Amino acid sequence: MHGLINYGLQKFFQAVHGEDVWSRIVARGHLPRDGFEPMLSYDDRLTDAMLAAAETELGERREGFLEDFGTFLVAHPLCRPVRRLLRFGGESYEDFLHSVEELGDRARLALPDLDLPQLVLEEAGAGRYAVRCRWCRPGFVPAIVGILRALADDYGALVLVEADKEARDGREGKIAVTLLDGTFASGRAFSLGVLREGSEAETG
Repeated sequence: MHGLINYGLQKFFQAVHGEDVWSRIVARGHLPRDGFEPMLSYDDRLTDAMLAAAETELGERREGFLEDFGTFLVAHPLCRPVRRLLRFGGESYEDFLHSVEELGDRARLALPDLDLPQLVLEEAGAGRYAVRCRWCRPGFVPAIVGILRALADDYGALVLVEADKEARDGREGKIAVTLLDGTFASGRAFSLGVLREGSEAETG
């Protein structure tokens, strides 16, 4: 697993659940005491151990906290670069949906060896979409569900997002997205313009 993903999970557990919980996850999962480095690669077994330890320490199945992790990647101030990468998909939530197939390529411009889930958009008309997700690692689709829901709030769109059981538990599956109102709320401020030195092009 790319270290950036493990590092992101580490920051999620620390920021959302606290340092004491993270310390117990480290001990239970026999993880590196100094944490994960975002530019290194790690054996997939370490990621599995981290998630298994988190299930025990948090008392919940991983699909629940992985969905929260997806929300964290969009909404938390620590993850502004991730939010910016996602929001460059367009000026509306519908624009973003039409750009999901390009996310992996955009991320690899910065990190060529970063492996991300493959996303394919299918349109069913009348604001109904399906995002098909495939990845080498099972069980991470709930994180995509969290990202899709959090981005709807970020854009100010009213949507329903639901993954089928195959998508939640396996390596691939379908996430249904129903766009009810693309301008339901004002959303968070964001600019697609280039950042000027010493200025902020996004807030929130």
